[in-house]
Amino acid sequence: MTVLVAYDGSMPAQKAVDRAFEEYADEEIVLLRVVEAAGGSTSAGINLAQEAIKSEREEASSDLEEHLDDLEGTEDVEYRAEIVVGDPAREVVEFAEDEDNDVEHILVGSHGRSGVSRILLGSVAETVVRRAPAPVTVVR
Repeated sequence: MTVLVAYDGSMPAQKAVDRAFEEYADEEIVLLRVVEAAGGSTSAGINLAQEAIKSEREEASSDLEEHLDDLEGTEDVEYRAEIVVGDPAREVVEFAEDEDNDVEHILVGSHGRSGVSRILLGSVAETVVRRAPAPVTVVR
């Protein structure tokens, strides 16, 4: 069984990681960091967009490692981190749908870093809850 945690560095996402480490320490844990791709690129700007995405991906990887070093209780828990580029909700659902990943549970923070509308649930969390092929736990 694989437990997927959508991770963006926000406090709710960090709490989701903590919960995964506490409750699923004996399972395979995957922390999925999604780098949002810039939309609206024209063919003239594709190379520039590819360079920007490469830079964002490298920055996200460094950022993820830094955040994971700060998390407590990670010493005894095995996990792997994956970084993908795209729409966060779509990428989380697609990762979970891939049978090779064997995802049986998803944890997601209630809202992320850029959640303008934090009234009830962030848009990424809401979309994952509605479309996920596995049970989802939303962590506040």
